Amino acid sequence: MDVLTEALASMRTGRPASVRTDGRAPWGLRLPPVAGASFHVVLHGTCWLIPLPDADPHPEPIALGPGDVVFLRDGRGHILADDPASPPAEARPEQFRQRPPIGSLAIGGDGPRTSLLCGSYHLDQGRPHPLVRQLPAVIHLPARHGRRTELAAAVQLLGAELDNPRIGSDGIVPALIDSLLLYILRAWLEEQPESATDGWVAALRDPAVAPALAAIHDDPSAPWTVESLASRAGLSRAAFARRFATLVGEPPLSYLKSWRMTRAAELLREADVPLSAVAAQSGYGSEFAFGKAFKREYGLAPGSYRRQAQAA
Repeated sequence: MDVLTEALASMRTGRPASVRTDGRAPWGLRLPPVAGASFHVVLHGTCWLIPLPDADPHPEPIALGPGDVVFLRDGRGHILADDPASPPAEARPEQFRQRPPIGSLAIGGDGPRTSLLCGSYHLDQGRPHPLVRQLPAVIHLPARHGRRTELAAAVQLLGAELDNPRIGSDGIVPALIDSLLLYILRAWLEEQPESATDGWVAALRDPAVAPALAAIHDDPSAPWTVESLASRAGLSRAAFARRFATLVGEPPLSYLKSWRMTRAAELLREADVPLSAVAAQSGYGSEFAFGKAFKREYGLAPGSYRRQAQAA
């Protein structure tokens, strides 16, 4: 898998949660923080997203139109409303309806209707991958004709399935919502200026650093050294190490160790394999050495971490 896909997969702790929200003016919906990242897709109509002062000391309302997508990296609390002046309220249980393929929420009065897909991705924010950590707190992708064609197509497909559920919709809609996260982040990454000279946007484009990152992610258990990674990049050891650290934010072997531990934690959570296999896939020759390294990183022995993750 590519770096973006693996970075997100390593943080996933569950399936996305989503609901279709239909608001008729006047309406305002206060959304509390969630453990992960949240998103909204405007299917029909217009509305405003208003950051809360505790998350942003000087919140600026964001106008949203049909086809717009908003991604909130850390699941911060916020308000959706037909107008910034509309008073917000939290949704009440009786306003929700179970209508396959996803539930629905109806709020507001009898004015013009706005329809949104609202949801969250369960991501481990305790140890976010640095690629995700460097994202803006709020990403707004306005709908533009001829731009972001794959994201626009996914939004159109979601809208069609939600407006007119048919046979197969129960499987199609969750899959589209799951893939929407990658479409959102790919669209944002690809729109960043070519002039970016540091950070993960530049690292993923760099002709020397990008192949090294791909090699580490393709085979984290390989006995990588700075020299072997530098040779793939066609640079000297010192030049490669400086370039990697400048763009990624840490030295090559430090990132390699961190990624190995991240993959090990994912295997412990998701895969029913012996600890010896997790150690081998993490680049450690013995289960004992792996256990010491894992405990230094996570504060728990691998077996204890697995038991806690399974209980959760």
